[in-house]
Amino acid sequence: MAEQTAPPVIRDDGATRAKPDAAVVRDALGVGVAVGLSGFAFGVTSAGAGLTLAQTCVLSLLVFTGASQFALVGALAAGGNPFTAAAGAFFLGTRNAFYGLRLSQLLALPKAVRPLAAHWVIDETTAVALAQPSRRAARLGFTLTGLTLYVLWNLTTFLGGLGAEAIGDTAAWGLDAAGPAVFLALLAPMLKSATERATAGIAVLLGLGLLPVLPAGVPVLAAAFAAPLVLWFQGRRMSTDAREEDPR
Repeated sequence: MAEQTAPPVIRDDGATRAKPDAAVVRDALGVGVAVGLSGFAFGVTSAGAGLTLAQTCVLSLLVFTGASQFALVGALAAGGNPFTAAAGAFFLGTRNAFYGLRLSQLLALPKAVRPLAAHWVIDETTAVALAQPSRRAARLGFTLTGLTLYVLWNLTTFLGGLGAEAIGDTAAWGLDAAGPAVFLALLAPMLKSATERATAGIAVLLGLGLLPVLPAGVPVLAAAFAAPLVLWFQGRRMSTDAREEDPR
């Protein structure tokens, strides 16, 4: 998810206006159903990359973070080394750890359920939870989004992989483009600021530019350097502006 301005501190002392449960449920189901259906594309893409139906389903059950799953099977489909593909997927998934830091304070879940809840800490559940005005609403939004998305994602992954096995060569049907298309469709709305668009643009240039000269899967890792590059440039520009305003 794109970085946003820090949300207000959630309070449950009556100072925040309550949000009807129906509205939270509507938001959660809307996100869960819309994104969960894209599991079809992952199932097809994974089968096209050479994974068996069982391997495809286990990935969705245990990894459960779409961007990392698409990155993994995409690198494998391009002939990349499995370890390189796994490394790219791992680094892409580390963002969820930072979501978890914020959600641990927001949701304040009992220790017994935290390990299970951690499996549902992804872009969509984080977005729905942070959009709520109270801890109770955040917990409801997080839980319902996670449950809906987990069930649908795994069900549609199975159906997509099963269908891909039935039709044979997915490339002949043009279905090998389904994964990248869905990934771009999910990513595009998140690029709201100039910084985010610049980072995405540089990442694309790095990935495509290095594709002919590096082994498959490595350009994905190299594209991650777009973020520190943009941040370094922003820091230099802010320093320059500060010196111009205060020439002392």
